[in-house]
Amino acid sequence: MTNPYTAPIPPAPRPPDTRPLRKRVLAWVGGVALFIAGVGIGATGEDGQQPVGDEARPATTVTATRTADPEPAPTATETVKAKAKPRPTVTVTMTAAAKAADGGDGGGGNSSDTSSGQGSSGTCSIVSNSGNCYSAGQYCRNSDHGATTSTASGRTLKCASSRSGSWHWTYN
Repeated sequence: MTNPYTAPIPPAPRPPDTRPLRKRVLAWVGGVALFIAGVGIGATGEDGQQPVGDEARPATTVTATRTADPEPAPTATETVKAKAKPRPTVTVTMTAAAKAADGGDGGGGNSSDTSSGQGSSGTCSIVSNSGNCYSAGQYCRNSDHGATTSTASGRTLKCASSRSGSWHWTYN
């Protein structure tokens, strides 16, 4: 850093030119001669030609054309009636379990239902797009989030979110 209270150091003096004077004069004379030659060549390049104008003016041309207008021909139109597009139909099927007739076995009911502990078997309220009942671990559709259904064997399933944020059918 420099001290702001001291005077600046003057630059070093230019060393004297080491070329002799005659060479310095010849350099100036040659430069002036080239300049005068350039001015002379530039001034004689016109040769009496006129300068080009700023704007080009096109010639005006008028062309008249007459065509015969044909009479309009009769047009035929065909009316087409729009057909209704088929739409998906929703079919709701309710299955009721048939009650078994008392077979005279004493005090029991249907032994297969009571031994499995699973109420109605083979019915599920929500089915996949292919029409099959869901089972535990399968992915849920967005429309099924939080819904409850049963498996093909009758066990209850619920569509719940897992820790990773995906939705799966889990046992209730």
